[in-house]
Amino acid sequence: MPPAQDQKAADFRALHGGEAFVIPNPWDAGSARVLAALGFKALASTSSGFAFTLGREDGDATLEEVIEHARALDRATSLPVSVDLENGHGPRPEDAALAITRAAEAGAVGGSIEDYDREGRIYELDHAVERVAAACEAAKRLTFPFTLTARAENHIRGNPNLDDTIARLAAYEGAGADVLYAPGLRSGDEIRAVCEATAKPVNVLAHAGLSVGEIVDAGGRRISVGGGLTWVAVGAMVAAAKQIRDDGDLSSLAAPDPFDELLGG
Repeated sequence: MPPAQDQKAADFRALHGGEAFVIPNPWDAGSARVLAALGFKALASTSSGFAFTLGREDGDATLEEVIEHARALDRATSLPVSVDLENGHGPRPEDAALAITRAAEAGAVGGSIEDYDREGRIYELDHAVERVAAACEAAKRLTFPFTLTARAENHIRGNPNLDDTIARLAAYEGAGADVLYAPGLRSGDEIRAVCEATAKPVNVLAHAGLSVGEIVDAGGRRISVGGGLTWVAVGAMVAAAKQIRDDGDLSSLAAPDPFDELLGG
């Protein structure tokens, strides 16, 4: 019997109090099962990866579609699932709160709220804090410890101002966020500056220029890959398809791993 939601929630919260860990980002139920079979302890959705499965760009999925995706990920494995809820699919604090409640109803035990609006603006700090506070209040009303991640989007939205990012994360911490996240930090020094200025666990978005060890040494507690694994998989598919199209070479279709065993895990 798979663990109940409250047990998944407790397990997920406990992960943040132990050694630093990697939380990979599946884009569908199959990739979730593969990652679970490989031994990861928790999963997080990726808005860009999920949008790709719909044939859309990042940000173009509706809340209803995201919630159904969260439900599919939760059912695919026995692992805790955290959901990328983007901005809560609306600018109001009530929108962020509703997104948390809906994600929990779908089986998730964690979720993230960001301070960027799909209309192309980063929210003013006071408004952003109100939204995080509302999301935290919604999480507290649940019957289990939902782990709320607050995201400062500066570094991937054209405003790589580290001081402002740190100020935002500190304010989100004060509003009750359990985990802090500034995607787009590029160096150990930037990660260290964020971690030293805040007390809550910091999630770091991985990239090829940093190793897990470097992120951990800088103070990162949780490491996600965002859409990275999605694009690795898509890149491999494109390379194989071009080889077939251009050279008539089918050798790339030889599966290198026992995927039936992974899906059975």
